[in-house]
Amino acid sequence: MLLAIDVGNTHLRLASARDGALGPVRRAATAAATTPDELELLLEGLLGLDGLRLADATAIALASTVPAAVAAVEAVAARRMLPCCVASAGTLPLPVRVERPGDVGPDRLVNAYAAAHLHGTPAVVVDCGTATTLDAVDAAGAFIGGAIAPGMVLGLEALAARTARLPRVEPRLPDGPIGRDTTAAIRAGTVLGHRAMIEGLLTRMRRELAAGAGIAPHDVRVVLTGGLAALPWARTVEGIDAVDPDLTLRGLVLFHRAVAGPGAGPGAG
Repeated sequence: MLLAIDVGNTHLRLASARDGALGPVRRAATAAATTPDELELLLEGLLGLDGLRLADATAIALASTVPAAVAAVEAVAARRMLPCCVASAGTLPLPVRVERPGDVGPDRLVNAYAAAHLHGTPAVVVDCGTATTLDAVDAAGAFIGGAIAPGMVLGLEALAARTARLPRVEPRLPDGPIGRDTTAAIRAGTVLGHRAMIEGLLTRMRRELAAGAGIAPHDVRVVLTGGLAALPWARTVEGIDAVDPDLTLRGLVLFHRAVAGPGAGPGAG
């Protein structure tokens, strides 16, 4: 049983995988200063929700944007004598054609790797989480860069925290672009505005990738993922070909298979 772990700035997500198939995905709040002991208890508890144990795992595949979490997971893996594959520009079998490959978030690279293998190239991955990222994979399957913007929920929280009278609102679609009260106006500006930002960047990225591949822009695949991908507003973004909230975890399964060798199988340790 492979244990795939994705640690983002807001949430830790994990799933077991057998024969390449993901089990139930569990989520907990990310604790940046967690100790290996605390993390081991957390992993054991999350797995226990599905009748599994950490002792069932035969390997770990990890993508983390939180450096302290990498050290904690590696410590748990060492204590349990589990092979641990940590995704990075240096370990993923993915060409990374940017100026400083080591600065690119591992989750972005895993998403690009998964999109290329599961959905085809060229492609754009839209990841809606704490940040909203749009990452480009060229026709040869190389990560060539992307765009990073503050996430929608982060924007909503900033409005509430940095203004005297604007309330905190849920990220729901408004009835239209003209809000008839403050809450509706905030949703119009942030939810519809965020959607328009994504659509505008997608149009430009698709055009550039298509020109490089000699194809029509609509032939560039677009995959939507991230913590907000399952919300109704995300499904209204124009130009999305596939919605896969678990793309990063699926990418970790593919990553482990690639680095562990064919004898390990898609989800074996």
